[in-house]
Amino acid sequence: MLTARNVLVGGLLLRAGMLLYGLWQDANMTVKYTDIDYNVFSDAARFVWEGGSPYQRSTYRYTPLLAWALTPNAWLHPTFGKWLFVACDCVVGALVARIVQERGMSEQRAAAYSALWLLNPQVANISTRGSAESVVCAAVMAALYAIQRRQIVLGSMLFGLAVHLKIYPIIYALPLLVVLDRSAPEARSIAPPAWPKASSSGNNKIKSGSRLKGWVNAHRVCFFIVSASVFFLLSTAMYCMYGQEFVHETYLYHVARKDHRHNYSMWFLPIYLTFRSPASVAMGLLSFLPQAVVVAVLGFAYGQDLYFAAFAQTFAFVAYNKVCTAQYFMWYMCFLPVIWPYNSQRLVTKGLVLLGVWFGTQALYLQQAYRLEFLGENTFAPLWLAGLVIFAANNWVLQQIIASQRVVPLFGSSSHVSSQPLVKKSQ
Repeated sequence: MLTARNVLVGGLLLRAGMLLYGLWQDANMTVKYTDIDYNVFSDAARFVWEGGSPYQRSTYRYTPLLAWALTPNAWLHPTFGKWLFVACDCVVGALVARIVQERGMSEQRAAAYSALWLLNPQVANISTRGSAESVVCAAVMAALYAIQRRQIVLGSMLFGLAVHLKIYPIIYALPLLVVLDRSAPEARSIAPPAWPKASSSGNNKIKSGSRLKGWVNAHRVCFFIVSASVFFLLSTAMYCMYGQEFVHETYLYHVARKDHRHNYSMWFLPIYLTFRSPASVAMGLLSFLPQAVVVAVLGFAYGQDLYFAAFAQTFAFVAYNKVCTAQYFMWYMCFLPVIWPYNSQRLVTKGLVLLGVWFGTQALYLQQAYRLEFLGENTFAPLWLAGLVIFAANNWVLQQIIASQRVVPLFGSSSHVSSQPLVKKSQ
């Protein structure tokens, strides 16, 4: 019988095997298995262990907490960090099973959906190569799960931690505020009583004021105060130890980041061509505006269905981002097993079509990247065109998922999943 524990053990064994294989490949092959970022993490951890700053390692642009957590790389074993990332991967998988079970799914079906993460070779590859994305994914999923369980303070604390670890989870603040409305269990308004009736000439102003005051309730205030406090306390502590360098490398760099190296983003070539030009600033703003608008609209429109809103926001955020690498895909893949039970598209039919388009466009890009990197051919224009194809394909995939998604409020009787798979309605 398929159980969550069996899938969890299988996922752990898969990662252990890939990690051990990676050690062999690093020792015997020219192309290394370990991601270059892991070497950066390890160097930063060594500096911290020796009493220095993690920012003594050039290109370390993360919170010092990560370097602190990886100090055993310096005194225990160089692969400690990878095992930590594998553990966070497994935490995400376990949370997926718990989330869908508490929303009404049987253990066997919950295990099957958690396998979409735990037995996914792409996810396992990213963590075992030494990418730290699983740490952030675990913090985000734990925060949303705590909110689902009505543990507002704990969820807010974990959310503040997640944003400190990496700035992108701040986009989930909007759907979190939306879901913590008066329909949330035990939510109590801290606004004054309803406005009294007034003359017709003042009705519009009074209604607007009532709607605004209706947004203020105990849960929203608690979420804002606790999450902001955790974020600023951690950031202030890091600032006291590492100064402005911490602020710049951890946060400001990513806001104003310009990456001239090729990546999946459609913005890479315009940024490359204007890299040392004043126009690059305008290019950065141009890329940010549509991203911000789309992410905000999705968060507000689907906020009552917290996990789906987070998935849609993150998918769009990555697709519209001015830098896009394979590691970023993990940011939304962790939500996919949670939201798919409410999708009317069969996983083995239309789901495979969407997956084929998603992978196929990436393969088109990687073909051009191979010609550039290994054959020395000038494929910048084809790379950019492939990036445009990826952008269009991602928008189509997201539109298809949204169109067939049953949006279900997190707090409500309809949030339970049917014991039978959803079937697409006939048109």
